[in-house]
Parts: sequence; C-alpha cells; structure tokens
Amino acid sequence: MIDKVKEKIREVKDFPKPGIGFKDITPLIEDAGSFHYVIDLFAEWAEKLKPDIIAGIESRGFIFAAPVAYQLKLGLALIRKKGKLPYKTVGVRAPNEYAVENFEMHIDSVDEGQRVVVIDDLIATGSSSISAIDLVKKLGGIVIGFGVLVDLEFLKGVKAIRQAHPDTEILSLIKFNE
Repeated sequence: MIDKVKEKIREVKDFPKPGIGFKDITPLIEDAGSFHYVIDLFAEWAEKLKPDIIAGIESRGFIFAAPVAYQLKLGLALIRKKGKLPYKTVGVRAPNEYAVENFEMHIDSVDEGQRVVVIDDLIATGSSSISAIDLVKKLGGIVIGFGVLVDLEFLKGVKAIRQAHPDTEILSLIKFNE
C-alpha cells in the first residue's frame, strides 16, 4: 500500500529554485484513502512510544501531527517560525536547504520530562529536524520519536539526525533515493 501512496507524491522540477526537485505532497493529502493510511501509520508507531504530547513543525508538519494527536487523545505542541507565536517563547536557529530560519515554541508548550513525538512532512539534510529536536529538549522535553512522511535518503538527513540525537527513534514512511 505504501508504494501506491508514494505514487501520489509529484515532483515539481526547479521549485523553489533551479536544480531542486520539490516533492509535492498535496495530491497525497487530497486523496482520502492515502491521507488516512499515513495518519494511521503515524499513530500506530507513535502510540507504541507512549508519548505525552505530539509536536508538529510549521507548516506541513501540522497536517500530520494534529490528526495523530487527536487519534491518540493527546495535546499538540506547535513548533513555529520566529515571530508567529503570541506568548513568551524559546527559540533556536533552524537552518535548512534554502535559508537560515529560527524555530520557536511557547515556553509552556512542553513540560520538563514530557515524552514528545515530533512529526514533520519531510527530512532532507536533517538540519531543521535537528533544530526542532534541540528546541523541544531546550524546554525540558524528551524527544522519543521523530516521524516524517518523506525521507530524501540521498541527502543523508536521517544519518545526521541519528548522529545529533542517537536516542530519538526515527520513522520515515516513504523514501526517495533521488
């Protein structure tokens, strides 16, 4: 079934800049069967880790994190780009393939010692994923899992995350080798 779901992801050449093959997940989330299937996979995986809260990374990570949190009857912590949250925040530098950004969370999003599963749409080089995990840890959370829909294996992001955070279990549902 995962191969059928993978077929729903289209590649858009030269977006957002020349030389990039953007993996567009829009057709996948528009297809009810595919969307429900991946949410169920995320929820089954996360449930086994026994998290206290789910965290999602702005913005496409919210698409997957929110329904997982709902299915598991857990809260949802938001990892947002700098300046988007209205209350007191804690932040980290979050470089990615296109720019250097900053991630922030409300200071009370995650409690000390809470078990956290972070969900996003894609791992490329792993740098923004590492930053998100760093941010949750900065708040005192224990990141027990990091789940993504797509892993661009050729960029070796999972390897980078494992080096930075060896105690974090990583789930990638769909892998691309180019």
